[in-house]
Amino acid sequence: MTIHQAIASPGCGCDSQDMLHALIGIDEALARIAGHVAPVGRTEAVSLDHAFGRILAQPVRSRSMAPAFDNAAMDGYAIATSALTGAGPWALPVVARVPAGQAMTTSVAGAAAARIFTGAPIPAGADAVVMQEDVLRDGDVIHLSRRPEPGLNIRHAGSDMASGETVLDKGQRLGPREIAACAAAGAGILRVRRRLRVALLVTGDEVRRAGGAREAAQIWDVNTPMLTASLAAADVDVVASAQGADNLAGLVRQFGDMAARADLVITTGGISVGEEDHVKPAVMALGGETLFSGVAIKPGKPVSVGRIGKAHWLGLPGNPVSAFVTWQVFGLALVRALSGEGSIRTRRHVVTSSPIRRNPGRCELRPATLAGFDAHGREIVCFEDATHSARVGLLSAAQGLMFLPADAECLPAGALVEFQPFCQS
Repeated sequence: MTIHQAIASPGCGCDSQDMLHALIGIDEALARIAGHVAPVGRTEAVSLDHAFGRILAQPVRSRSMAPAFDNAAMDGYAIATSALTGAGPWALPVVARVPAGQAMTTSVAGAAAARIFTGAPIPAGADAVVMQEDVLRDGDVIHLSRRPEPGLNIRHAGSDMASGETVLDKGQRLGPREIAACAAAGAGILRVRRRLRVALLVTGDEVRRAGGAREAAQIWDVNTPMLTASLAAADVDVVASAQGADNLAGLVRQFGDMAARADLVITTGGISVGEEDHVKPAVMALGGETLFSGVAIKPGKPVSVGRIGKAHWLGLPGNPVSAFVTWQVFGLALVRALSGEGSIRTRRHVVTSSPIRRNPGRCELRPATLAGFDAHGREIVCFEDATHSARVGLLSAAQGLMFLPADAECLPAGALVEFQPFCQS
């Protein structure tokens, strides 16, 4: 589904024709990030034991075939099927025992069998492994009543990986499955991108540490712990975290210090056009540039991305839900681009559980919860009747974001919309 560009509609001033003409669409904003943000240049070698969460800077190629030799897929008896003449049943003497991890020098060519265990190399002459449940053993002789097919229960050399095969491309994030593939390829040392250095600057004189003392006009700080947890899950190094000064001079000093130390500076709040919004003036005072400022979405319209010197800047709105939503959509895209991670398509189609009526004009990103499947096998999402940018309590029940196109005023139950699950970061 294409997310439509915003259209004119009556309503509050933020959806006015002039205001919407100054905004760009979601896909355009993401395209600008992809097209203008390059990965950090430095790479480093890490052992496989310390590679979880890192981004590959070079492809991983297998050092040998996997498996490296023909081996037994289960416990049983290795035999040569050509030795089973006539109609059967057949009796074969057991001439050897082959445990895993030991080389086998005895041949079983002819009417003989070798006791073999899972993972052990196939003896010369054998071309099948009969599992132990399918034989009757009497002393040192086994009795077979069914003729096995050649290749039965044998893992052939190279059937998983060929020698020199590219197992993983650069740009992949290393999770448990990728690390398993690296180990199977014999790659004990990996070349990865350096971790991003990120600084967090949360503005607002009114915010106080959660659970601490606060005055009547003050609020507990949601954005700092929320984004700190998000950054920890994104496997970056947080080099600084501070509450921003609510004056231009102080903010310029803090911003400049963080930009000198970090690859990415994230701010929350202070990016609108009010008298107390000093973040964008601070960016300009430091000689920064803006990739975009303002996207036709709800919530999170003021979200901004730019640069200050060598550091990138992500300006998130101050309302916690808006900050979380824009982090999920734009923040993670920016981190992936800076990390050199390959593009990930996370949106998928779902259907609405109930009708929707809303003010058109901007694409709405509404928290939603998966609620099973309809009669056609399509996923259903449930949601609140409106998006509330400051109601954090609703976030914990949601599983992702439902994308409502900008020009959609009414959608019936069962309407097809896009859904982006929340990344754990």
